[in-house]
Amino acid sequence: MNLASKPPSFAVARPRRQQPVTPNRTYKPLHAHLLLAVALAVAFASQRALAEAADSDNRQPGAIVGEPLSGYRGIWHGQEPTGDQYSYKYSGGLATYTAKHIPLAIYAAAADQTFFVYGGTKAPVGAEGDVRDRLLACIGCYNHATGHVLRPTLIHDKQTFDPHDNPALSIDDEGHLWVIISGRGRGRPGWIYRSVEPHAIDKFRLLEVGEFTYPQPWHRQGQGFLFLFTKYLGGRQLFFRMGGGADWSDDRPLAKFGGHYQLSWCDGTRVATAFNWHPRGVVNDRTNLYYLETRDGGATWTTAAGVRVSLPLVQRDNPALIHDYQADGLRVYLNDLKFTAAGEPVIQYVTSRDWQPGPTGDPRTWTIAHFHDGAWQMHAVTTSDHNYDTGLLDVARDTWRIIGPTERGPQSYHTGGEVALWQSDDQGRTWDKVRDLTADSSLNHTYVRPVLHAHDDFFALWADGDPSKPSPCRLYFCNRAADRVWRLPEEMVTSTAPSEAMTLPVVDGR
Repeated sequence: MNLASKPPSFAVARPRRQQPVTPNRTYKPLHAHLLLAVALAVAFASQRALAEAADSDNRQPGAIVGEPLSGYRGIWHGQEPTGDQYSYKYSGGLATYTAKHIPLAIYAAAADQTFFVYGGTKAPVGAEGDVRDRLLACIGCYNHATGHVLRPTLIHDKQTFDPHDNPALSIDDEGHLWVIISGRGRGRPGWIYRSVEPHAIDKFRLLEVGEFTYPQPWHRQGQGFLFLFTKYLGGRQLFFRMGGGADWSDDRPLAKFGGHYQLSWCDGTRVATAFNWHPRGVVNDRTNLYYLETRDGGATWTTAAGVRVSLPLVQRDNPALIHDYQADGLRVYLNDLKFTAAGEPVIQYVTSRDWQPGPTGDPRTWTIAHFHDGAWQMHAVTTSDHNYDTGLLDVARDTWRIIGPTERGPQSYHTGGEVALWQSDDQGRTWDKVRDLTADSSLNHTYVRPVLHAHDDFFALWADGDPSKPSPCRLYFCNRAADRVWRLPEEMVTSTAPSEAMTLPVVDGR
């Protein structure tokens, strides 16, 4: 299907005319027709809601958008108030939320620039005309030759406060930037934009309005896209589509037993996904760990051991299962997935005993699962104080590293904390903390995210915020060595500006 001419995916579907059915002794025509009528009514109402959501913004495929912003300001959000000292199930500066929106940042060697997307706002908290609860899908750019960032561009006002609608990013063979903005369930649509010019963030063309949440678009050089995403169909079901950027396949189911959260990564032509399971569709009971990969763009899928599986997966116990955490009484919160230099997959995640914030969930253990010598091996890294503490994994070299908010922050037992660097020299069996990247902060740091094809000068991106109450949300990045941190400018009076270098904590005289 041609994206430029494709009508919005949320157009109201016309019910097909039903063919008469000949009754038999087990068939009850009236009951069946009632069920059919109910099903058609539900489907029609759902499609109408989706169409109305799409039509609330008058843009149609082909529209050109792009509004320069005055600086980098992230979205603050609180999810599910708890009514106690822990404030929300999770909250804070969520500009780089979630781990399931990926890639968020990509280094383009042809332009010597790192492009990144985030959930932003226009005005700082407390300012006149405060719009902190209006999520803006934004894109920024860091120029490695100058060390400056461009003014960010507003691509889409999602008309919601919810950062579940944050964007993801991809870059095609011609250098066009694809910004895939998440929908939320079946109530708010997702949007796909492509930059008008290669490696340029000023103007974008709307290509598609569709049903997808937690977008994970992977462009493989010369082979087109493999786009992984979620649909809310009797639980959070995993889907994917394939295409060359102009023609997509139909949406194909990957896993649909209860519900799932997934994250993924691309290593050349191979794309892998790690996901958990929601018993009875209850997201707060997320547990178990599963893994699949494809080396042919989604045509076939296998386990890490190369065992081919039939899709979709529909049973809890299936060949993709790595570990039965339900039997251990543990929940699983996914953080990152990478490949070693030898091509072995490694998954990083947090296990917890309770979905609620506070000490009842302790210990919250940062864990890795490493496929090595034909089997999965699990190793503990450290602990932190919140289920949604999220960091990145780096295993491309002999020394493995994790960068994330593992240390207690100013708002303890709330989302995020102080960011630290952890290191392993024995393939993840044991870990040591090397240094703190932040300390004595006034706000918790959250969601440390990786950069695809990362340049040494821009290796990780994250945000901060007060998870206990609405606050400013600022964006940060660090270099590969994790010995320098910068804060992106909140206010820019020119089209480009340097980032603010932060002073790292002094540890053991360093």
